[in-house]
Amino acid sequence: MSTKPASLLTARIAISLIFFINGVILASWASRIPTIQQQLQLQPGALGIALWGQATGALGAFAIVGWLIVRLGSRVTTIIPAIFCCIILILPALAPNLPLLWLSLALLGASSSITDVAMNAQAAALEVLYKKPIMSSFHGLWSVGSLVGASCGSLMAWLNITPLVHFSLICILLTLLILLASRWLLPSEAPSDSKTPLFARPSKALLGLGLIGFCSYLSEGAVADWSGVYLHGSLGTSTGLAALAFALYSLTMTIARLSGDYLTRRLGSVTQARLGGLLSALGLGLALFFRDPVIALIGFACVGAGLACVAPLVFSTASRTPGFTPGLALATVATIAYTGSLVGPPVIGQVAELFSLPVALGLIALLSLVIVMLSHTLYRSPIKES
Repeated sequence: MSTKPASLLTARIAISLIFFINGVILASWASRIPTIQQQLQLQPGALGIALWGQATGALGAFAIVGWLIVRLGSRVTTIIPAIFCCIILILPALAPNLPLLWLSLALLGASSSITDVAMNAQAAALEVLYKKPIMSSFHGLWSVGSLVGASCGSLMAWLNITPLVHFSLICILLTLLILLASRWLLPSEAPSDSKTPLFARPSKALLGLGLIGFCSYLSEGAVADWSGVYLHGSLGTSTGLAALAFALYSLTMTIARLSGDYLTRRLGSVTQARLGGLLSALGLGLALFFRDPVIALIGFACVGAGLACVAPLVFSTASRTPGFTPGLALATVATIAYTGSLVGPPVIGQVAELFSLPVALGLIALLSLVIVMLSHTLYRSPIKES
């Protein structure tokens, strides 16, 4: 695959747009969960079953996405599932019952996850052409898209616009943007004639990267779901102040990701991951030890900044693992890493039930230290970092 230097910027804009779109789609769905739950009159337990459909579809997709990228190329494997993801977004709004809601979310999870791995493969390939770290900026655009999708969803809900109308508008707009971006994505690699396995048995290197990603995504999911609960339930704040915890966490994560490539060039991947893990552990330590609302808000903001660049560093390094095609390596690591985001919130809930929420959140501080201990796995990267 060859790309002229003059086209690198347009390719970067196009890939950034795909990351942004993926963030918008998932946040748009998440923002209307309460409305759809009310429409179908689902109890919390039933809603939980429906949400597991999204997780099931995602994990199933990871099993085949590496093979798809090898056979079709990362460009095609990005465009087609991304368009399907826009269309499938409408299905949860049309679902008349729990089984069909589960199925629609499984399809949404599958299409989104295939897009996720393929767009990371595109980003990794462009990073090699740039000859410097740029992966974090793409994930920063995903975070921006998530904030935009959540904000638009809140506005739609406030205006009493139905999820069907909301999702239909999102589908039309984002599909047009995908078609526009598709013109400038990196060209697909030549299809492989070899018998490519659906899933690579993790080498020691891939397993280490996967574990770092697992710790990061488990921590992200837990903080997203439980930071507000901690402030309101354990520290006795108002619900409005409690909601500020996740907002600050998301804001610092977005800012850190947008500046993460500069830090990677200055510090190197290993040092950046170590400092990020330490900052995350320190932030949670502040939030849990002092038990003061203001300090807790600062602590959760530190967690967002600390974890922000861990996933981009993991995916960037995985794509250049010797002995594996980038798509297959990314799919293997993503399967391990994203499992953390699925098991994190319920595990924290169970530990909180057995002991207390502060004890449960203390596990996240330990996982941040695990990231520090495993950060040497990020060393092998041919990308020039200085």
